[in-house]
Amino acid sequence: MNSSLFLYIICFTCIGFCRADFDNLQDICPTDTTKKQTIFINGLPCKSPDRIFASDFKSTKLRDAGDTDKFPYSSLTLLTAADFPGLNTLGLSVARTDLDVDGMVVPHTHPRASEMLFVFKGVVIAGFVDTNRQVFQVMLKAGEVCVFPRGLLHFGFNVGYEFATVFSVLNSQNPGVVSISDAAFSDFDTIDDLVRKFITVSMLDDKSIRNATLSRFNKLKIMKHHI
Repeated sequence: MNSSLFLYIICFTCIGFCRADFDNLQDICPTDTTKKQTIFINGLPCKSPDRIFASDFKSTKLRDAGDTDKFPYSSLTLLTAADFPGLNTLGLSVARTDLDVDGMVVPHTHPRASEMLFVFKGVVIAGFVDTNRQVFQVMLKAGEVCVFPRGLLHFGFNVGYEFATVFSVLNSQNPGVVSISDAAFSDFDTIDDLVRKFITVSMLDDKSIRNATLSRFNKLKIMKHHI
């Protein structure tokens, strides 16, 4: 075989191997949460097959709303394979976000996952920023869905008159969260700058949308344009 062709085949095979995302080697592999982890692998150890039950594939941890009493008046409950055994090896995580009136999801990224967001209740403005610093934002009502590409900064605001609830699915069993430091929100001037950059509320006829200002942040002046 020609040596150049052989080298090409070897390199191509190695690149393909390094980029591969391996499929499951068995049907199910719920996380074994009963033992202290002593071996650290890219994933989590599985339960013994004789100790797998239907309950491993159900969770009630997203049933109840989180505490939204403190700034930024929102609460995130994220379930990974460490908390929900049935997710192990499936490449999925699930989350619930609760937003009180005027609540916000501060800008953050998931370095290992894209996110699909579904609004269960309320009215939310959600968006993300690409690497060219272009902002893509949409207004979502109950039953509507949007997606955030992997690794991009994204955010959300409750712009309705009522409590909002959002559910998300992320395509990694350990998506990771990188947040802007809490120190960035230590004063109203910084919050004002944040909101001016990441939210624009249109002059809408829909009575379910509050007009112009997030009342809890009465110092903020929010720009308007049609969405």
